[in-house]
Amino acid sequence: MGEENKSNKASTGGETGFERAIDFYLGNGIHLFLSVLALLIIVAAALATFDTVVRDFPRLWQQTSEYDSLQKIVENILLIAIAAELGFLLLFHRAAAAVEVVIFIIARKMVTPGVSAFDLLLGAAALCGLIIVRFYYLSGQPSAKAE
Repeated sequence: MGEENKSNKASTGGETGFERAIDFYLGNGIHLFLSVLALLIIVAAALATFDTVVRDFPRLWQQTSEYDSLQKIVENILLIAIAAELGFLLLFHRAAAAVEVVIFIIARKMVTPGVSAFDLLLGAAALCGLIIVRFYYLSGQPSAKAE
Protein backbone atom coordinates (compact mmCIF):
# COMPACT_ATOMS: atom_id res chain seq x y z
CA MET A 1 0.00 0.00 0.00
CA GLY A 2 2.80 2.43 0.91
CA GLU A 3 4.77 1.50 -2.22
CA GLU A 4 1.72 2.08 -4.40
CA ASN A 5 1.24 5.55 -2.84
CA LYS A 6 4.85 6.55 -3.68
CA SER A 7 4.47 5.54 -7.30
CA ASN A 8 1.21 7.49 -7.62
CA LYS A 9 2.83 10.61 -6.16
CA ALA A 10 5.77 10.37 -8.56
CA SER A 11 3.53 9.83 -11.54
CA THR A 12 1.40 12.90 -10.84
CA GLY A 13 4.40 15.18 -11.36
CA GLY A 14 4.21 17.06 -8.07
CA GLU A 15 5.36 20.67 -8.11
CA THR A 16 8.80 21.38 -6.66
CA GLY A 17 9.55 24.28 -4.35
CA PHE A 18 11.51 26.02 -7.10
CA GLU A 19 8.55 25.75 -9.49
CA ARG A 20 6.19 27.12 -6.85
CA ALA A 21 8.52 30.08 -6.20
CA ILE A 22 8.90 30.85 -9.91
CA ASP A 23 5.15 30.56 -10.39
CA PHE A 24 4.47 32.86 -7.43
CA TYR A 25 7.02 35.58 -8.22
CA LEU A 26 6.63 35.50 -11.98
CA GLY A 27 2.84 35.48 -11.66
CA ASN A 28 2.91 38.45 -9.32
CA GLY A 29 5.38 40.26 -11.58
CA ILE A 30 3.20 39.76 -14.63
CA HIS A 31 0.09 40.83 -12.71
CA LEU A 32 1.87 43.97 -11.50
CA PHE A 33 3.09 44.77 -15.02
CA LEU A 34 -0.42 44.37 -16.48
CA SER A 35 -1.88 46.49 -13.68
CA VAL A 36 0.59 49.32 -14.34
CA LEU A 37 -0.07 49.05 -18.07
CA ALA A 38 -3.83 49.18 -17.47
CA LEU A 39 -3.39 52.21 -15.21
CA LEU A 40 -1.38 54.01 -17.90
CA ILE A 41 -4.04 53.23 -20.50
CA ILE A 42 -6.81 54.48 -18.19
CA VAL A 43 -4.87 57.71 -17.50
CA ALA A 44 -4.35 58.21 -21.24
CA ALA A 45 -8.08 57.63 -21.81
CA ALA A 46 -8.94 60.19 -19.13
CA LEU A 47 -6.60 62.75 -20.71
CA ALA A 48 -8.09 62.03 -24.14
CA THR A 49 -11.58 62.49 -22.70
CA PHE A 50 -10.63 65.85 -21.27
CA ASP A 51 -9.00 66.86 -24.56
CA THR A 52 -12.07 65.79 -26.55
CA VAL A 53 -14.46 67.70 -24.30
CA VAL A 54 -12.36 70.86 -24.15
CA ARG A 55 -11.10 71.01 -27.72
CA ASP A 56 -13.52 69.10 -29.96
CA PHE A 57 -16.98 69.78 -28.50
CA PRO A 58 -16.78 73.58 -28.99
CA ARG A 59 -16.21 72.96 -32.71
CA LEU A 60 -19.81 71.75 -32.96
CA TRP A 61 -21.04 75.32 -32.41
CA GLN A 62 -18.77 76.89 -35.00
CA GLN A 63 -20.10 77.52 -38.47
CA THR A 64 -17.50 75.43 -40.29
CA SER A 65 -18.11 71.72 -41.03
CA GLU A 66 -20.14 70.58 -38.04
CA TYR A 67 -20.45 67.13 -39.62
CA ASP A 68 -16.67 66.66 -39.72
CA SER A 69 -16.42 67.80 -36.11
CA LEU A 70 -19.13 65.38 -35.02
CA GLN A 71 -17.48 62.54 -36.88
CA LYS A 72 -14.14 63.33 -35.20
CA ILE A 73 -15.84 63.42 -31.78
CA VAL A 74 -17.52 60.05 -32.35
CA GLU A 75 -14.21 58.51 -33.48
CA ASN A 76 -12.45 59.92 -30.41
CA ILE A 77 -15.16 58.69 -28.06
CA LEU A 78 -14.95 55.19 -29.53
CA LEU A 79 -11.16 55.26 -29.23
CA ILE A 80 -11.49 56.28 -25.58
CA ALA A 81 -13.97 53.44 -25.06
CA ILE A 82 -11.50 51.01 -26.65
CA ALA A 83 -8.78 52.22 -24.29
CA ALA A 84 -11.03 51.91 -21.24
CA GLU A 85 -12.17 48.41 -22.19
CA LEU A 86 -8.58 47.39 -22.90
CA GLY A 87 -7.57 48.60 -19.44
CA PHE A 88 -10.47 46.63 -17.95
CA LEU A 89 -9.38 43.55 -19.93
CA LEU A 90 -5.79 43.84 -18.68
CA LEU A 91 -6.95 44.10 -15.08
CA PHE A 92 -9.61 41.41 -14.90
CA HIS A 93 -8.94 39.03 -17.85
CA ARG A 94 -12.60 38.44 -18.65
CA ALA A 95 -13.78 37.11 -22.00
CA ALA A 96 -16.67 39.59 -22.01
CA ALA A 97 -14.20 42.49 -21.87
CA ALA A 98 -12.31 41.06 -24.85
CA VAL A 99 -15.53 40.82 -26.84
CA GLU A 100 -16.43 44.39 -25.92
CA VAL A 101 -13.02 45.64 -27.06
CA VAL A 102 -13.58 43.98 -30.44
CA ILE A 103 -17.11 45.45 -30.61
CA PHE A 104 -15.76 48.97 -30.09
CA ILE A 105 -12.97 48.40 -32.64
CA ILE A 106 -15.47 47.30 -35.29
CA ALA A 107 -17.81 50.19 -34.44
CA ARG A 108 -14.97 52.69 -34.76
CA LYS A 109 -13.95 51.25 -38.10
CA MET A 110 -17.53 51.55 -39.34
CA VAL A 111 -17.70 55.31 -38.69
CA THR A 112 -14.62 56.16 -40.74
CA PRO A 113 -15.49 58.13 -43.87
CA GLY A 114 -13.76 55.86 -46.41
CA VAL A 115 -15.54 52.63 -45.48
CA SER A 116 -17.22 50.74 -48.33
CA ALA A 117 -20.74 49.35 -48.32
CA PHE A 118 -19.39 45.79 -48.19
CA ASP A 119 -17.27 46.68 -45.15
CA LEU A 120 -20.36 48.18 -43.50
CA LEU A 121 -22.30 44.99 -44.17
CA LEU A 122 -19.52 42.81 -42.77
CA GLY A 123 -19.13 45.10 -39.77
CA ALA A 124 -22.84 45.03 -39.03
CA ALA A 125 -22.89 41.23 -39.26
CA ALA A 126 -19.83 40.98 -37.00
CA LEU A 127 -21.38 43.37 -34.48
CA CYS A 128 -24.61 41.38 -34.44
CA GLY A 129 -22.69 38.16 -33.90
CA LEU A 130 -20.54 39.60 -31.13
CA ILE A 131 -23.51 41.16 -29.35
CA ILE A 132 -25.33 37.83 -29.47
CA VAL A 133 -22.26 36.04 -28.12
CA ARG A 134 -21.85 38.67 -25.40
CA PHE A 135 -25.51 38.59 -24.38
CA TYR A 136 -26.23 34.87 -24.49
CA TYR A 137 -22.89 33.21 -23.76
CA LEU A 138 -20.76 35.60 -21.71
CA SER A 139 -23.19 37.51 -19.52
CA GLY A 140 -22.90 35.16 -16.57
CA GLN A 141 -26.63 35.35 -16.07
CA PRO A 142 -29.30 33.08 -17.46
CA SER A 143 -30.61 34.20 -20.82
CA ALA A 144 -34.13 35.58 -21.11
CA LYS A 145 -36.00 32.61 -22.52
CA ALA A 146 -39.71 31.99 -22.56
CA GLU A 147 -40.79 30.08 -19.48
